[in-house]
Amino acid sequence: MLYGYNLAVVNSPSQYIKSFFNESIVENYHWIPDEELLTVLYSLTVSVFAIGGMTGALLVGRLVTKYGRRGTVVRSSLLVFIGGALMGFSRACRMPSMVIFGRFITGVHSGISLSAVPMYLGEIAPKNLRGFLGLVPSIHICMGVFIAQVLGLQELLGQEEHWPTLLSLVIFPTIVQVMLLPWFPESPRYLLIEKENVHATIAALKWYRTKGNIQAEVEEMQEEQRSLSSIKTISVWGLLLDRTVRWQVITIIVVNISMQLSGIDAIWFYTNDIFKNAGISEAYIQYTTVGTGAIEVISGVLGCFTIDRLGRKPLMIGGFLFMGVCCAGITVSVLFQTELPFMRYISVGCVVGIIAGFCIGPAGVPFLLTAELFKQSHRPAAYTVAGCLNWLSNFTIGFVFPFLEIATGPYCYLIFCAICLGVAVYSIFVIPETKNKTFMEISQMFASRNNILEEELVTTDHLKMSLMNGYGALEQQDLH
Repeated sequence: MLYGYNLAVVNSPSQYIKSFFNESIVENYHWIPDEELLTVLYSLTVSVFAIGGMTGALLVGRLVTKYGRRGTVVRSSLLVFIGGALMGFSRACRMPSMVIFGRFITGVHSGISLSAVPMYLGEIAPKNLRGFLGLVPSIHICMGVFIAQVLGLQELLGQEEHWPTLLSLVIFPTIVQVMLLPWFPESPRYLLIEKENVHATIAALKWYRTKGNIQAEVEEMQEEQRSLSSIKTISVWGLLLDRTVRWQVITIIVVNISMQLSGIDAIWFYTNDIFKNAGISEAYIQYTTVGTGAIEVISGVLGCFTIDRLGRKPLMIGGFLFMGVCCAGITVSVLFQTELPFMRYISVGCVVGIIAGFCIGPAGVPFLLTAELFKQSHRPAAYTVAGCLNWLSNFTIGFVFPFLEIATGPYCYLIFCAICLGVAVYSIFVIPETKNKTFMEISQMFASRNNILEEELVTTDHLKMSLMNGYGALEQQDLH
């Protein structure tokens, strides 16, 4: 939720933050910065969050191994307090750098959380809820965006004197998390497979499972532990060089880059500016923005409840196609809104359409695909690659979009249109449907494309990987 909040919170007070930068530079250095420098500083404030996120994504592998899933989430909360304090006191100290460093530190926290939280949820959830819970984080991202938009209203914290408070409010939900989360058990799978603590595993399972056969679940984990003992976890470089997963790697690169380069970050970061250019009265822009946030939450919930019924592929194709059409619609509506006044409403509708299309499918499916396209030995490296590309693309859009918009005007959305349509075509012809498929079935789907024999994919030590589902847990299959 804090990730979504930090994505959108700089949108409402953008002019106030630029004014603060201008005033501080005049006071501290006695010269007046030009508009281009202020744009660069604000773009850095927006996009440095993604640099922090990429840093967190690189750290998360070691952290979850050393401190556990829950332990990592709890310990990383310290970063929120530091970042929130820097942003909250930046205006009083007259130091723009405190805003930028605060955004970076909260970005590191988000980079860690975006991997550790889904991992924790996936490992504590019973098998029948893992698919549903896989998209719960994306709903909370949308909720975070919505909360930031509501609190940014003029009637609440959208006034000049309140913007440091608005940026530092992330501290309060973190206090709640720090008070409650330590009382929850660690991931049972982590306790057994990595720490080999059977007693703690059983205690954790009893806490999480009010009913069911706990002993059977422990035995499944032990069998998985034995099956993985002979499978070496490969490095990022090894993943990139492994020809048996070449098209899987290409797929996660495509879907994770396109997730950010689809234009959704430009919409989130600069919604107010987009509506202003579309001719919406400034008095109504903030309410229109809040309305888009509500659409995000509704669309996210819809995607969460339909993904197990429709599958991953239809949500990806439909979402990106709809986003591509809406991006083209923004360009057309802005070009003709002077001659045709109703076009400004078409522009707003297209913004809403982009958000809805994104939240229904492309917002969460790439995270699921990263887990499902790889076996246990390849998954950590795959998550590292996906996370770094995701955050790098996030940074690129946040920093480049203001200049891209100045240089190309409304035509910049045609670039996003081309990306969305390209990914939709790629999804149609390359990405298989992974719903209800095992590791080995998915690997065999890619076998011919990777030019390898299916026999190379079979693991014969202790247990075949085909007995595992997309989250590394054994399926309950009749082996007789």
